[in-house]
Amino acid sequence: MQDQQQESATPRPPGAEASAFARGLTVVVSVPAAVLFTTALGFGALARDGGFSLGHAAFLTASMFAMPNQVILVDQLARNETIAAAALAVALTAMRLLPMTVTLVPLLRGQRRRPLLELLAAHFRRHHHVAGGQSAACRGCRASWRLAHFLGLGVAVASVMLAGTLIGYGIAAGLPPLLSAALLFTTPLYFILSLIATSRSPMDLAAVGLGCGLAPVFYLLVPGFDLLVTGLVGGTLAQLWRRTP
Repeated sequence: MQDQQQESATPRPPGAEASAFARGLTVVVSVPAAVLFTTALGFGALARDGGFSLGHAAFLTASMFAMPNQVILVDQLARNETIAAAALAVALTAMRLLPMTVTLVPLLRGQRRRPLLELLAAHFRRHHHVAGGQSAACRGCRASWRLAHFLGLGVAVASVMLAGTLIGYGIAAGLPPLLSAALLFTTPLYFILSLIATSRSPMDLAAVGLGCGLAPVFYLLVPGFDLLVTGLVGGTLAQLWRRTP
């Protein structure tokens, strides 16, 4: 409440929100955007290989905006799994985003509530320092600037991912089999490297290693549920290993 009162009493520099939005758009030329573009290329090729149309692939990228969820959905439906099984797998994967979203949403609330824009921005799940510094003239405006920045960032990243999906889908048909397989492999490779890069303890690395080792086994034993079972078993074994004296 105090922050909102301060914001209402603080004059906003002209064009501050437009500047914050423009700063969000600059992520399109960053290294993370290039990585996401490459991952989206692989997803486009994966969607084509799974029998999805170009429109379906574009719709999944634009509406879900979460590559692991998109890959799991395409994988489940390509195996002719039921809609219920696919929905369950995607929902379990999406649960990892709930803590980030709950933490982020309060940071986007300014003096004037804009629920639809706040909900949209929360999907982008990335927090940047927004221009404005720590001066008294700017401190109260940061929530509004942050919302504009998130929206700009989201537009940029969503455009990059959508372009990657469309290009990956289009070029997959004309590539030699070896290059097509390499393109398909970029998405799971990105996920594995991301898991390794974000691991903070030996238990995290053990979970990644166990998952890579168990995945082929469960693919043969429980096809259709192999990803889910691999995650549960690998994570549980890593947790038990951590607790072992």
